[in-house]
Amino acid sequence: MRGSLKLITGLLVATCSQIAIAQQAPTTNPYNGNKRFEQLETILPTPNTYRTASGSPGKEYWQQRADYDIKAELDDVERKITGTETITYFNQSPDELPYLWLQLDQNLFQKDAIGATSKTGGISGQASFQQFKDLTDTKQYGYNILSVKDAKGNPLKHTINHTMMRIDLPAPLKSGASVSFSIDWNYLITEYYGRSGYEFFSKDGNVNYFIAHWFPRMAVYNDVYGWQHKQFLGQGEFTLTFGNYKVALTVPNDHVVGASGELQNPSQVLSAEQLKRLEKAKTATRPVLIVSQEEAEKAEKGKPTGKKTWIFKADNVRDFAFASSRKFIWDAMQVDVEGKKVWAMSLYPKEGNPLWGQYSTMVVAHTLRSYSKHTVAYPYPVAYSCHSTSGGGMEYPMISFNGGRPEADGTYSEQVKAGMIGVIIHEVGHNFFPMIINSDERQWSWMDEGLNTFCQYLAEQEWDRNFPSRRGEAQYIVPYMKTDPTQQVPIMTNSENIMSFGPNAYAKPATALNILRETVMGRELFDHAFKEYARRWAFKQPYPADFFRTMEDASGVDLDWFWKGWFYGVEPVNQTLETVEWFGIDNVDPLAKNEAAKKDAEAKRQTMSNIRNKTDIPKTVVEENPDMRDFYNSYDRYATSEADKKKFEQTMASLSDDEKKLVNSNKNFYVLNVKNKGGLPMPVIVKANYEDGTEEVFRYPAEIWRLNDKEIKKVIPTDKKVAKWTLDPFLEIADIETEDNIFPREPEQPSRFQVFKAQRQPQPNPMQQQQKAGAVQGAKN
Repeated sequence: MRGSLKLITGLLVATCSQIAIAQQAPTTNPYNGNKRFEQLETILPTPNTYRTASGSPGKEYWQQRADYDIKAELDDVERKITGTETITYFNQSPDELPYLWLQLDQNLFQKDAIGATSKTGGISGQASFQQFKDLTDTKQYGYNILSVKDAKGNPLKHTINHTMMRIDLPAPLKSGASVSFSIDWNYLITEYYGRSGYEFFSKDGNVNYFIAHWFPRMAVYNDVYGWQHKQFLGQGEFTLTFGNYKVALTVPNDHVVGASGELQNPSQVLSAEQLKRLEKAKTATRPVLIVSQEEAEKAEKGKPTGKKTWIFKADNVRDFAFASSRKFIWDAMQVDVEGKKVWAMSLYPKEGNPLWGQYSTMVVAHTLRSYSKHTVAYPYPVAYSCHSTSGGGMEYPMISFNGGRPEADGTYSEQVKAGMIGVIIHEVGHNFFPMIINSDERQWSWMDEGLNTFCQYLAEQEWDRNFPSRRGEAQYIVPYMKTDPTQQVPIMTNSENIMSFGPNAYAKPATALNILRETVMGRELFDHAFKEYARRWAFKQPYPADFFRTMEDASGVDLDWFWKGWFYGVEPVNQTLETVEWFGIDNVDPLAKNEAAKKDAEAKRQTMSNIRNKTDIPKTVVEENPDMRDFYNSYDRYATSEADKKKFEQTMASLSDDEKKLVNSNKNFYVLNVKNKGGLPMPVIVKANYEDGTEEVFRYPAEIWRLNDKEIKKVIPTDKKVAKWTLDPFLEIADIETEDNIFPREPEQPSRFQVFKAQRQPQPNPMQQQQKAGAVQGAKN
């Protein structure tokens, strides 16, 4: 085999350029190949009996549990909540606990809170009224903790540290034991700030309440951090413990309430007609109105005549939230999710129609099915989508608060519609990440936002083939990856320290997962591993190493280089196709070789000088004087000698049949010189467009860079001649510069400009334009 290779290599000659194929080894190694592809052992935590090297929970994995019995009342006049709760805390750790830590998230809004006093920024000419209102509001927000008592009613010593409260126990809580205690509290509800609060409607004087992180909650105690009691600063979300909830919510008797969990007393809070509609919704294929728009509008104009208490029960959840208003329209249907009947429900004011009535509950149902297929079957009995302000959304177990509001005339743009559908998918999808796969949001935002955004992208594409997803595809992250590296932080950054939160915590990890699925691993390997991660860590608390290790363990694909580049670094992908060299096999046939040389020489003589000399020089000296001619004037330097013919016959006779076949194949050998200018190693994908109009794609794994992460050469044999080569032809790897991905280079497109006389006025959305046109046409008729 070695002799044959040597012989065939000896027959290779450059037809388009003369180069040496072999490269001299550098005297020093300026490359980072080994560093980029070495394993993550020195970065990831050491496996133990709680968290294994495979990424699964260990045989001694444990987590705490906290059960809640809460009674609370919503004061619609003072916009205040007053509550009492009993917490039963189960110490399932191997440790004795002398004290307990609780989260007091509403203290975020106290004037001296760290989140408030650490905010920076000035005042510009475009400062909003809300900015000054926040700075000058004199209301006292945050908790009033009225009492903390043990099960016998004795006071418990407690210390408040901004958004955290420590309760000192009379005796350490032993491993395997539990303790019960109660807290009485109240607080003023803030205006809706994106996670919780109220929205006031000035036209009718009513309020929608979206109430979350509203009661003192147990902080997490686990095997990774001990007590996870990082202060709540607003950006890093919540880290919570699973438990069972029983919650009684007393509200004005004209309110409709939705919450985390199943309603336990429907006959006490719903009318007979509403109960009939709810029963009908169990078998409906489209949402059924439980409270119609007409009924909601009537309630808006009335006044409450008393109070009602809505009782909800939620098992094995990490949190509890609710929404309450007399403005709510309510629709519902039951859907089959992996063989289980689940309520899909929506609550929204008339301001949300017609969008919400047409889409919200149907989107909830689709989201539950899609996410269940890609992760684990949705385990809870209900999922609510509640229409909050026109902005984004926020998620809690079984309930989410979502934006997307049409114009006052009921029309809406395509962007508003897609935004509403996308945010509902995203927030309902959060039931899976982090409400079931219970990641630590206070520390690692990407583990819920990034994974959820990836699943959102899958669900959006399953909803509508032409859905305008904003995140997921590799090309969408390119503008962020192009930004100055000093203005970026790695994905593996604490939630409160992230710059460009949306691109970093949502888009970049979602894009990374999509690249893994489509380009690095393939759908089959990725989907199996991703589903295995969800299965392993459902109702448990995973950390980054658990995700990284599971994805490799379940797929058999070494991804350490990928995690290092995408999650621990800020380098972009920037591959360039520097040059392409074309080689062919010279079969050493002297006759063919000489004919080609003669043809080439004749072509080279067709210069402008020679063409003009034919007329400008009537006769040369040699033409006028035949005695000036000698042997070389008649010698055919391209004639094939008998010696050359014999040598060729001997060479061909020495070749094997396979070697003869290769020599006579007329194969083309292209040497592609690819540089990694961005630094982040990724697979090399190249498309060949052949001269006959056909094309072919060649794929090479990222390991192609393992010995030289700066520049590689790759020989590609083809049967046909290539007219054009293109790197990353399907925009798979988030390459930040595509102009240098084509060889031969194509001319740049000219920049365009528009000519206009005056600033354009805001245009109505297409629905408004069509309605206006219809009205004009109707007037003409």
